Amino acid sequence: MANASVRPAAVAGQFYPADERVLRIQLAEMLATAVPLEQVAPPKAIVVPHAGYMYSGPVAACAYRALAPLREQIRRVVMLGPTHRMVVRGFSLPAAQAFMTPLGEVPLSRADWLALQARDDVLVDDSPHAFEHCLEVQLPFLQMVLDSFTLVPLLVGDAADESVAELIEALWGGPETLIVISSDLSHYLPYRQAQWIDRSTADQLIALRAGLNHEQACGATPLNGMVLAARRHHLQPHLLDLRNSGDTAGDRTRVVGYASIAFCEPEPGAHARH
Repeated sequence: MANASVRPAAVAGQFYPADERVLRIQLAEMLATAVPLEQVAPPKAIVVPHAGYMYSGPVAACAYRALAPLREQIRRVVMLGPTHRMVVRGFSLPAAQAFMTPLGEVPLSRADWLALQARDDVLVDDSPHAFEHCLEVQLPFLQMVLDSFTLVPLLVGDAADESVAELIEALWGGPETLIVISSDLSHYLPYRQAQWIDRSTADQLIALRAGLNHEQACGATPLNGMVLAARRHHLQPHLLDLRNSGDTAGDRTRVVGYASIAFCEPEPGAHARH
């Protein structure tokens, strides 16, 4: 039987404002001032960071702003991110049937929730999700830029890159589906060293080369799976923003790296030329 519970917001008031009005104002300001490095077609998938909004919010906003033309089209969001608090084998799907934020509830996709339970590598368990921030911090952005949508929230633990790619493809859907990969880049390096390493990581992603490790990105496993799936679907990656906490929140002695990347459908006939 389904658990009809709602997962409450675990990091509101820490990673982002708990007050609805303050949160809406902050999100609106970040989205309004986001200037992506490249103007792109509306994406099929995005990579976004997941730190507190004062640190990574402006970087994430560049990707979410690119979704504006899809506001009424996207009805289903598949989210994958790494586990920070619990060890997970394979993938973790919550038992809860909705996620709460200060902006309201987001229901899970019931059909996907039922179908995923048939997989041997998916464990239904609220525990890994209870205090995990990597998916939760994306929801207020999505609630601002989309109309109504359902959610498929998956935490990625010990899994092969190919298994992640296969799961993404199983959930690929059509134009109504957005795929969100939540990941930060390097952690706690000096500013210049982080810039160099994160640029190399971004170049690797833009070149659609899998094989990222967890020193390069905490979400290396879902990122690698996304790269494999993107290659098969001939998606074109575009770097929208690449900064670190030294750029957004000051201290440059130990920084965390952030990138926003859009994976877009190819122009008609584009992949036939390669």
